[in-house]
Amino acid sequence: MPRMLDVSDDVRAEIGDEEADRLLAGDNSPGSYDCTSCRTPGDSAQERTSTVLFIGDETAVLAFAHATCLPSQVVKVAEEQLQGAVRSITGESDAAGGFPATAAQTVPAAPVAPVAPAAAEGQPQAAVLGITSGLVLLADELYPALVVEPTGPIARPGTTGGEDQFLTLLSEQGFQPLGQVQEAPAVLPGWSVLLAVGQLHAVLQPGSGGSPVAWWQAHQPLQVTDGWRTAASKLGKVVVFAAPVGTIGRQPREDLLRDALDKAAANGLLMAATMPLAGT
Repeated sequence: MPRMLDVSDDVRAEIGDEEADRLLAGDNSPGSYDCTSCRTPGDSAQERTSTVLFIGDETAVLAFAHATCLPSQVVKVAEEQLQGAVRSITGESDAAGGFPATAAQTVPAAPVAPVAPAAAEGQPQAAVLGITSGLVLLADELYPALVVEPTGPIARPGTTGGEDQFLTLLSEQGFQPLGQVQEAPAVLPGWSVLLAVGQLHAVLQPGSGGSPVAWWQAHQPLQVTDGWRTAASKLGKVVVFAAPVGTIGRQPREDLLRDALDKAAANGLLMAATMPLAGT
């Protein structure tokens, strides 16, 4: 039976016309499936369904999601992440190496821009971005939120100066400064938050070749709470806050996280952007 599948040009280019045509004809695609963005059932014979191809160094995984949850696309992810998602899908691991669900969670991430040289050693260090997930009340609506904070000062790529340029670099990417945490910021074009098998995997930014690339990427998938995932599914978007090192800290509860956000905003140290939700 033909399927109501959306196969983007990028996905078709990766899997080939023959395989794409088989999918559309229903020869190699599921009828019913669990949308791996919102985790609710879908039926490709009854409703528009997106094909999403996740590509690692050696592995590729074709997944399905409601077209209303995310568009058909190709997403490049780390091989370890993709293998973890495969283990989770096939039942080899309960949470693909994920973290236990708590109200607010923090997970270390991949290295980003080099920080200023350490004064004692005189050698460049690598800063990483930590992410905390939680629900934040904005304009009487509970939003799924991510709070990004590096482990050290972020220098502009190619420089060795000691000044932290994290907020400036975010501003150049389109993040907005927040003086108060009251309303959701504008949507940042080309950026998205990636859920895979109901877990947080990456924050994606536009890539030079047209396909999204990871701006932040978890070493291990972060298992968000049911409440966070439900809010993300309902709204289809996530608010991403960002602040310099030492501003927010690791907050174990959402009320403490909100207090830290309010203080950062009052001190002019908080940037934010709203991003569409993507998934596997």
